[in-house]
Amino acid sequence: MGASGATGGATLHSLTRLGVPARALSRDPGRLLAGLDEHTRTLVEPVYADAGDPDSLRAAFRGARGLLLTMANGPQQVEHELRTIDAATAAGVEHIAKISAPAAEPDSPVAVSRGHHLVEQHLHASGVTATVLRPYAFMQKLLLLAPGIAAAGLIHGTTGTAPCNYIDCRDIGDAAAAVLTRPEHAGRTYELTGGRAYSHPELAALLGTLLGRPVRYIDLSPAELHAHLVSRAGMPAWLAAHVVEIQRLAVDRPERPDGSVTHLVGRAPRTLEAFLNEHLARFR
Repeated sequence: MGASGATGGATLHSLTRLGVPARALSRDPGRLLAGLDEHTRTLVEPVYADAGDPDSLRAAFRGARGLLLTMANGPQQVEHELRTIDAATAAGVEHIAKISAPAAEPDSPVAVSRGHHLVEQHLHASGVTATVLRPYAFMQKLLLLAPGIAAAGLIHGTTGTAPCNYIDCRDIGDAAAAVLTRPEHAGRTYELTGGRAYSHPELAALLGTLLGRPVRYIDLSPAELHAHLVSRAGMPAWLAAHVVEIQRLAVDRPERPDGSVTHLVGRAPRTLEAFLNEHLARFR
């Protein structure tokens, strides 16, 4: 569920590399199919499903054994994920792997994480076997910084020198494929990070080295960053608030790498330097 998204799409490719057939759920299955490579298409069944349409969920889950539940953050995320879990368990799905978030706690300082906590609790109470993955910041989200870096060599944030965990969505996909296909991971919760945490000043220095020109980090207050994201980056207010909360979480709870990716997939996670090199043209 969420096969068109970053983690859902990555998991789809990871499963097909393992030779595992998958049903890819999307509100636009034709568009999803058109974006798949030839090998992936042979093992993927695109199916229409909308979390706001219970009938579509019941039809989509019929005959399925396992489910990856990954949805974009948004105001209706909790409602949609709860409905999806109920539809999946009613259809006889045996195992649900949920993409959650760090600090998924009832009193979390991050509103989205409080929502993930509610969904995790509902999932565990559903009676179905469950595995929870809590990835930290996606490396792919750093591409949103590319226009500002290309134009002015600037990164804005509110983390000071606090280190932040980053993980490549492809590693999340490999981890999700592992927990979906290996029963020993059922019932577990895993934090997912890359191999090293970077502060924003360290990120700016790394990009400067790779680009061969200065990149500067500007540290703002939470209110200043929120205003910048809304007025300059065009973010909805709720999403800007989420970004600020996530960054402040890194300040309040120092982030350190976790070895779960290596444990799950049998290799070290992709490095931030390799990811940035792969997409360096976007930052020039």
